Amino acid sequence: MMAKLKGSLFQIKVWNEIKKIPKGKVATYKEIAINIGHPKAYRAVATACKLNPLPLKIPCHRVICSSGKIGGYSGKLNSIVKVKLLKKEGYLK
Repeated sequence: MMAKLKGSLFQIKVWNEIKKIPKGKVATYKEIAINIGHPKAYRAVATACKLNPLPLKIPCHRVICSSGKIGGYSGKLNSIVKVKLLKKEGYLK
């Protein structure tokens, strides 16, 4: 069982939506924003991803830009790690 998430109501909505993305699939920041009822808040979704307290439980690496670009990822090696994770899950080759 996962401990209660600590963050704003918006962040918790984002993180709960991200948990629904299956392994090997992705969603865009905009899709997440639309799914949680804030269609113009895609930048805030990106910020919530950046502030994700549990990256192993909440797979924010599965969230990408609408353009198809990978986007950022938390940590020093950010996009490099994100690409590796998406390759490991079979989304990228």
